[in-house]
Amino acid sequence: MTMALTYKKSGVDIAKGDRLVDIIKPMARSTFRKEVAADIGSFGAFFKLDIGKYKDPILVSGTDGVGTKLKIAFLMDRHNTVGIDLVAMSVNDVLTSGAEPLFFLDYFATGSLSTKTASEVIRGIADGCKMSGCSLIGGETAEMPGFYKEGEYDLAGFAVGIVDRAKVISGSRIKKGDAIIGLASSGLHSNGYSLARKLFFDIKRYRADRFIKELDSTIGDALLKPTRIYVKSILKILRAFDVKGLAHITGGGITGNLPRIFPKNLKAAIKKESWPVPAIFDLIEGLGEISTAEMFRTFNMGIGFMIVVSDADAAKVIKRLNLLGEKAFLVGQVEKGRSGVTFIFFRLYFFSISRAAIL
Repeated sequence: MTMALTYKKSGVDIAKGDRLVDIIKPMARSTFRKEVAADIGSFGAFFKLDIGKYKDPILVSGTDGVGTKLKIAFLMDRHNTVGIDLVAMSVNDVLTSGAEPLFFLDYFATGSLSTKTASEVIRGIADGCKMSGCSLIGGETAEMPGFYKEGEYDLAGFAVGIVDRAKVISGSRIKKGDAIIGLASSGLHSNGYSLARKLFFDIKRYRADRFIKELDSTIGDALLKPTRIYVKSILKILRAFDVKGLAHITGGGITGNLPRIFPKNLKAAIKKESWPVPAIFDLIEGLGEISTAEMFRTFNMGIGFMIVVSDADAAKVIKRLNLLGEKAFLVGQVEKGRSGVTFIFFRLYFFSISRAAIL
């Protein structure tokens, strides 16, 4: 007599998924704005727009994942911060248009569901939503036996924001002489981890718990620092100043992201030593014998977000950002020239990367 096959025996535990939903409902509710129109658990997520606040509203959406930074979470068995990274990657993107993030949805996929691990991840997502002022109004948990390694999972997220058409930040008004302000990152954020992991764990054979004197932490702790969320600070700046351009510095670094917001025939001249570069980047560059150009093409190098304003407003914007808890620096200016970024070193050394080289 054979035993009847069930979904659970095939590797999918529906009851465990239901228990997870019960665990995460309070986390999601803690992020709800007044516009949320339904509780977690429906087939769709409901959000009522307050149209009266806008003359000509436009919805702005963004989606992203965390990438191989998740491998560090697996090594450390620490899962309560990668959710912040997930939210940050989408809401910071949406923010570059001048949009206020409204709501967020997540996708969590794994081979065998651990309610403990999944609830830690989603707690981080809820934390990220609170940091950005948006609501976690839905998501999906997929249990796919045989598809992922034991103890591993993947994440994806989706954010929607809103902005009045007249207030969209497109970069079209940027002109020669405008100032470029950089906001400090918390570290690698969520980019460049394939290179970093290869260097530290494959080539140098470091353990994640190895203490690194230059970092004053273990390598795992340094690599797992969550991506900084700039939403609340930038929204306050947008209400007080005339901002011409915003760039989220993600994969491709400053060279790959800043030129995306520039009109034709304008480029950025960035003074490399105008901000402190976190020790993690110096460590990677030195251990890997990596060229400066390659570092700037791969990592944010300590600048996670950039703002373009008129030169006359720069000092006031920087002062306000610092009062808001950011670390802001005047890092360069807009110049005439082929679209791209020129990095100027105080030691009279410079290199230039054009848009064509980036693409």
